[in-house]
Amino acid sequence: MKYVLVTGGVVSGLGKGVTASSIGVLLKACGLRVTSIKIDPYLNTDAGTMSPFEHGEVFVLDDGGEVDLDLGNYERFLDIKLTRDNNITTGKIYQSVIDKERKGDYLGKTVQVVPHITDAIQEWIERVAMIPVDGKEGPADVCVIELGGVIGDIESMPFIEALGQFSYRVGPGNFCLIHVSLVPVLSVVGEQKTKPTQHSVRGLRGLGLTPNILACRSTKALEENVKTKLSQFCHVPAENIVTLYDVPNIWHVPLLLKDQKAHEAILKVLNLKCVRRKPDLGEWKARTKICDVLHDAVKIAMVGKYTGLSDAYLSVLKALLHASVACHRKLIVEWVAAGDLEDSTAKEAPDVYKAAWELLKGADGILVPGGFGDRGVQGKIFAAKYARENKVPFLGICLGMQIAVIEFARSVLGLCDANSTEFDPKTSNPCVIFMPEGSKTHMGGTMRLGSRRTYFEVTDCKSAKLYGNASYVDERHRHRYEVNPDMVSQLENAGLSFVGRDESGRRMEIVELPSHPYFVGVQFHPEFKSWPGKPSALFLGLIAAACGHLETVLKGGQASSLLSNGKASVKVHQNGNAIKPSNGSLNLVYSNRNGNGVHY
Repeated sequence: MKYVLVTGGVVSGLGKGVTASSIGVLLKACGLRVTSIKIDPYLNTDAGTMSPFEHGEVFVLDDGGEVDLDLGNYERFLDIKLTRDNNITTGKIYQSVIDKERKGDYLGKTVQVVPHITDAIQEWIERVAMIPVDGKEGPADVCVIELGGVIGDIESMPFIEALGQFSYRVGPGNFCLIHVSLVPVLSVVGEQKTKPTQHSVRGLRGLGLTPNILACRSTKALEENVKTKLSQFCHVPAENIVTLYDVPNIWHVPLLLKDQKAHEAILKVLNLKCVRRKPDLGEWKARTKICDVLHDAVKIAMVGKYTGLSDAYLSVLKALLHASVACHRKLIVEWVAAGDLEDSTAKEAPDVYKAAWELLKGADGILVPGGFGDRGVQGKIFAAKYARENKVPFLGICLGMQIAVIEFARSVLGLCDANSTEFDPKTSNPCVIFMPEGSKTHMGGTMRLGSRRTYFEVTDCKSAKLYGNASYVDERHRHRYEVNPDMVSQLENAGLSFVGRDESGRRMEIVELPSHPYFVGVQFHPEFKSWPGKPSALFLGLIAAACGHLETVLKGGQASSLLSNGKASVKVHQNGNAIKPSNGSLNLVYSNRNGNGVHY
């Protein structure tokens, strides 16, 4: 097993996760099998109880792991399925060591950070690196490890020490350290400054780790004299210094690394000179170019409570992007704070209220994502009502589905106090209830989590067609509340259709309004299984409906079945450029595993 460690210096938020993912893409394009590990030095056991304002979205894995959003980047870039153990936290490590101590596994020894914590970290890395994540048998060839935070953080010190020991333990030729640092350009003089990176590398070396490659974040490509200076003071060969300058979208990053021959430097450090295959990123390059040149816009109103932080809905944004690229549309997300749609805002801040409603009414489609708590709920209900009454394409995810059901019960059934027991425990018409197996005393890891199977009760519905006329679908969940099964018949008699249910038939998973062009709500999170080139079926439906192309996608289930059973790809020439027909429109091909395609 070979290991690539990605660390960060100077400031946080430089894009270590994207860099680590892009390195994985590059190595995979060289023919190597790649797995990933993210180390988060915080004391939380996992990301499940953390506010999106604290750490961005909580990404959910097939096994129910609630993990850092960077694991979502790994899965999307590398087309792999990780496990909860691929996210290491200080909380997990200390908990495992304390559990061993309570069992007496240390035989009376004084349990210390060194060697017990550091050994536990190394053993965890070695164990998880051997887990296959790409659907093939046997371990991967390379494990890319990202260390969260910045070099010098107190909480990451045990991990730095462990990784220093680990590099010695696995030996030369099996460990490559890539340090992501900042080379700022001061606006006053316009000069690229190397001192922050010099100090960062000095601190790294002082902790026992020596970088093999420098990945320098800057607004523009590094000048040659700057590279020479960094090489001299950081003791890194000039050819091992790459620039990660600002790009229109993150799909460019693997291409940047390839153009600067980062793969050659990595393979050399890892003693993998036998890998002669040049990285094949033709399809990736074509998709990136298409994303850059799209100009026909599709506007989606995102109605949520965390609109001030886009990372809170990162996977939703990526899923929208994947679908919009597949539909040849430039994605424009209109952020609508749910609370701004409410009557209280109309009284307190009428201009804000007016602006929010103008954004909503000007959108081609409306999306209400998941969330917790009662803030902004009434605004989300107004958004769902507007979409239903005005035939605007609508997708509700998790809480968004529950909101759609509550709105329908209030407006169509006339149950004015219909609500979720999450927001009103005493409501006389509980449309949404707490799940019996949930815990009301413990928050972490007690929800209905991970991949669960949904069976289609109605085969002729839009959702089933989008999934390729499948009889069931496996999607990831994260919720404590569900639609009240005792009210389902009443809701269906009024026109709402619960087209997807769990294996028991009592848990509602997918709801549609048959009389509406596209009004879909799902209890699961389809965004967690959307990849570049393989967009989520329901997001594809939303974008297609917003563009007026839904019938084309639904026609015969052709495009959607290829999406679910194979791989959606960009048709490319050998030089990696997208095929451009004579009419000037870009032409996408959905190709299945046999290489057959259907033009869309």
